[in-house]
Amino acid sequence: MRKILIVGAGQSGLHLAHGLLTYGYDVTLITSQSSAEIRTGRPAITQITYPTVLGYERELGLDFWSVQAPKIDRAKVHAYPPGGTTPMAFSGGFDEYAISIDRRVKMADWLEYFEDRGGKVVIHGVTVSDLDYFSRMFDLVIIAVGGGELGALFDVDRTRGIGQCDRVLAQAHIYNVATEPGESDSIAWVGSSSDAYSIFFVPILTAEGPCHSLFLVDKPGGPMDQWRGRTKPEEQWALMKEALQTYMPQFYERCEDAELVDGRSRLIETVSPQVRKPVGVLPSGGRVLGIADVVITSDPFAGQGWNNSTRCAKSYLESILEHGNKPIDEEFLSGMFARFWEYGQHAEKWANIISSFGEEPPPPHFQEILQGALTYSEIADRWIQAWDYPPDYQEWLYDPELARKYLAEVKAAHES
Repeated sequence: MRKILIVGAGQSGLHLAHGLLTYGYDVTLITSQSSAEIRTGRPAITQITYPTVLGYERELGLDFWSVQAPKIDRAKVHAYPPGGTTPMAFSGGFDEYAISIDRRVKMADWLEYFEDRGGKVVIHGVTVSDLDYFSRMFDLVIIAVGGGELGALFDVDRTRGIGQCDRVLAQAHIYNVATEPGESDSIAWVGSSSDAYSIFFVPILTAEGPCHSLFLVDKPGGPMDQWRGRTKPEEQWALMKEALQTYMPQFYERCEDAELVDGRSRLIETVSPQVRKPVGVLPSGGRVLGIADVVITSDPFAGQGWNNSTRCAKSYLESILEHGNKPIDEEFLSGMFARFWEYGQHAEKWANIISSFGEEPPPPHFQEILQGALTYSEIADRWIQAWDYPPDYQEWLYDPELARKYLAEVKAAHES
């Protein structure tokens, strides 16, 4: 059986590693952190595991947390008009529940389980020179680390990316969050404003138990870009609450009495959305394949991080299984990504569109659909369920003619 090396122990790398192990491949995973270091390290940007991806995890026996984690079965969207603090707001339901797990819990558990199952784990940093050596030892090398010199192996692909601007993000895990009357504790909230950009607010399972994760996203220099240089946790949290009170008071009301879980459960980060070419060339001429965030970095507000990562890992696994013992060359590696891109381009389009609302108001047909979601639950539900499967937006939201046709059909069904 072929030998495969995966560099990086994140959502995509570990999901693919477990999948390959299930089918009998000889899999080695190299990561710079042990499971203990992951558990005690800094948090990552909070992600939602949507119903479809949660199903993929169950297929591999990787859903360890659904009993303890808050079950997110609904989400509420707040669209703030320019200059306003009263949003247009609607809520919709997923067809099945989603969950959010602190990366420090999830990746540490998956890494330990991978080793328990017989996978080989090497705790060590990796350089490009190391990869040159490894490329002669393994049939396939997959890179699941997007930063540093390994990330630099993959050139930006401007034919597939639309060129969003950088995003500045401040995040905190908090407890003692108020529940809006009539709502469940486990509902997710999102907010978007052209004045102050975007908010993502979800219940999450951490090592300390269930709490909430709140992150604020803005462009560099925007009104919510106040975090850099704020090194004290309580100072960051105070500024985050101040931003909520100023721009999105409905969120502030839920967080007014909230407190940080601990001093480590907060994050300040800059994200550069981009799409990169999937195949990296080593100095020796060897080829390596990038996966998930290495090749697609989306605006975090779009909520597609682990959705893309898992779907990419699953697509790569299917390509490897179907390829069998045929030669692994650059054509095959490029084809693996092209196969995933058939789905991934829709997730990236959604990320590009939703991120543009921080720069300018939505086009008229979007606003008509948003108004329709206030009246018709099936529109609200479909909006939320398409977070799980963004290609669905193509059928009824992006094109003005299709959007208005869908809205007319829903209205007619209620009037008949």
